Amino acid sequence: MDRHPELLIPASSLEVLKTAVAFGADAVYIGGEAYGLRAKAKNFSMEEMAEGIVHAHERGVKVYVTANILAHNRDLAGAEGYFRELEGIGPDALIISDPGLFLTAREVCPGIDIHISTQANNVNYRTFRFWHEQGAKRVVTGRELSLQEIQEIREHIPDTLEIETFVHGAMCISYSGRCLLSNYLTGRDANQGACTHPCRWKYAVVEETRPGEYMPVYENERGTFLFNSRDLCMVEHIPDLIAAGVDSLKVEGRMKTALYVATVARTYRKALDDYRESPALYEAHMPWYQEQILACQSRCYTTGFFYGRPDETAQIYDNSTYVKEYTYLGTVEETKDGGCRLEQRNKFSVGETIEIMKPDGRNVEATVEEIRGLKEQEGESRWEVQESAPHARQKLWVRLSRSPEKMDILRRLDT
Repeated sequence: MDRHPELLIPASSLEVLKTAVAFGADAVYIGGEAYGLRAKAKNFSMEEMAEGIVHAHERGVKVYVTANILAHNRDLAGAEGYFRELEGIGPDALIISDPGLFLTAREVCPGIDIHISTQANNVNYRTFRFWHEQGAKRVVTGRELSLQEIQEIREHIPDTLEIETFVHGAMCISYSGRCLLSNYLTGRDANQGACTHPCRWKYAVVEETRPGEYMPVYENERGTFLFNSRDLCMVEHIPDLIAAGVDSLKVEGRMKTALYVATVARTYRKALDDYRESPALYEAHMPWYQEQILACQSRCYTTGFFYGRPDETAQIYDNSTYVKEYTYLGTVEETKDGGCRLEQRNKFSVGETIEIMKPDGRNVEATVEEIRGLKEQEGESRWEVQESAPHARQKLWVRLSRSPEKMDILRRLDT
């Protein structure tokens, strides 16, 4: 079967959804205010989900809604009403891991496809066939699977059952994300969407017979980070993913910024399109993919379990911070008379050199020539000239030496 994988991008907000659509997503996955595994994300109100779905569908992009908590009894009462509301706004699929929520969704909104979340620990072909027999359209692989295992699954399941696989983003330290560390240490349950990410914390050792005696374990002067995995990145291995039979390439990151989403979506979009046109073109453009993805906020990269069990190089031992190359300044919302309107996200000033990041792959260097900020005074609004933009989320009109277009992203290279 000739497969052309879907590029599936996360969105934490309506703004990020629109960015994902503009920068090349085939589908976007989002979370509502309940039943999803990102309680700390901004998430979408029902009205925002409805607007996002309309925006995406008008541009030929699908939207999937996560409802992948492991439900307790207390969670079941509201699920029927929630799924009924979702049916009214028409997402393309629900992402579910809990069999109880699966049954509820099947009863309430039979017209919406169901995708089985990685949280359901999907690591063998009989599991995939089980979910297919229940009516699932797609199953997300456990991150512990190698490409060889995924190919074996594809060989033992119907062609109509889709395989979705994470190809980029943060790696959980626990089996398919089923982690109790946050719940144990902080009382916040990762399986209910409230993970505090204690796997990224700095740890020391206490010996059993010496309670209270603090013994730091040093790799270097910064300490040791025992559970801190590198981030996953498979942009250099798209042919292998396609050969294994993967239908959807999924990027992790429902708490990431518009800049992160734009960078990853644009890079994988070009890589997929290039490979589809010609494997030789894909290989020729590999330095560009590598350059772009290395500019993205990350904890360095690994290929995870795809080529066998990770070794010691998949772990970061000396820090828990991200590598960050660019600062996100804002997304162009409107252009007029040579200027552009945006909502400021980080400080920048007149005279600075910044980059205009475009969905088509170009990065255009430009100088900030003028900034006007929207000021409210005595019930009136007016645009006033200012030398810098230090106030987060301020509405701005900006004139640059090069003209941007709507949905371009403004960013600054960190030095």
